[in-house]
Amino acid sequence: MGKLTISTAAKQAGVGIETIRYYQRIGLILEPAKPASGYRTYTAQDVQQIQFIQRAKTLGFSLDEIKTLLSLGEGSCDQTKQLASSKLDDVKEKIQDLRAIENTLEALINSCEDNSSNTPCPIIEAISQGE
Repeated sequence: MGKLTISTAAKQAGVGIETIRYYQRIGLILEPAKPASGYRTYTAQDVQQIQFIQRAKTLGFSLDEIKTLLSLGEGSCDQTKQLASSKLDDVKEKIQDLRAIENTLEALINSCEDNSSNTPCPIIEAISQGE
């Protein structure tokens, strides 16, 4: 794989062209110099970096956190581990929040099933009252 146009790099990385341009604007990837021919070209390393960003996003890392990961590189395992541990704590907290929502919704649905048609809907009532 030699020099790639932005559209080819985007296709190989599995992202849109605008995603690459956005990553360049926010400093996640470098914008290649524009040669006299007028077309910037990208390398396999650029594609790999974009794929790294996409995989890190899938793991829940924010773009700012990904920027930190990229700046740490492969030689900073302790700092990377701290960042990943913090992300894991966030994920566990979100899971707890989602379980609480699940339990609340199940209870509301059950109360709705037990409700007679003459009374207000318990789900609407609970949401209206902020429960």
